[in-house]
Amino acid sequence: MTHIDNVPHILMYGITHRNSPNANPNFTPIGDSSLISTRDKFVLDNGKLLGEYVPFYFGTRMPMLYVIQKGYNGVTVTEAKDIVYCVTSVQRVIDTKLEFVYTSGHAFDLFSSQFEPQDVFDIENQVDFQAVKVKDWKDPSDLDLKRRMQAEFLLLGDLPFEDVLGFIVRNEEAKNQLLNFGVAENQIKIITNAYF
Repeated sequence: MTHIDNVPHILMYGITHRNSPNANPNFTPIGDSSLISTRDKFVLDNGKLLGEYVPFYFGTRMPMLYVIQKGYNGVTVTEAKDIVYCVTSVQRVIDTKLEFVYTSGHAFDLFSSQFEPQDVFDIENQVDFQAVKVKDWKDPSDLDLKRRMQAEFLLLGDLPFEDVLGFIVRNEEAKNQLLNFGVAENQIKIITNAYF
């Protein structure tokens, strides 16, 4: 997820890490800055810091999106029309030969397992894709659901624009803004229920 204002930079440079030589100098943040600083200090099993990676979720309507749209934890409210999902695929990332790690739940939760590229053949058994697809994580019969639904795919390095398969937006207004930026119409999908 990113702010719609970041899309022109993505069209030129792809999805870049903030420490990349191609980082967006005018990046518009939407996340929780306290969470970002925590991620910068969290050491993964491979010895690298979680903050070194560009994070992707496997699904939509994550708890972080709720925080961003509602403004909890001191996060500035961002309207749904200004939030864009950047879509790629696990196979596309494998094809780029970029290093990646993925998790069975929220990355810095100690109950989450971490996996390397050589494990990806078994990803269907490692990531709970049923949990990833739920729309409401408040299930009293499954107190671990929220952690599992936030499984992450973490990319070390920038993802070139040609490996961004498309964009998800909330409405026609957002779609038209992406079209004006130069995004091809067949790369934009409106999915209203991907938002709160």
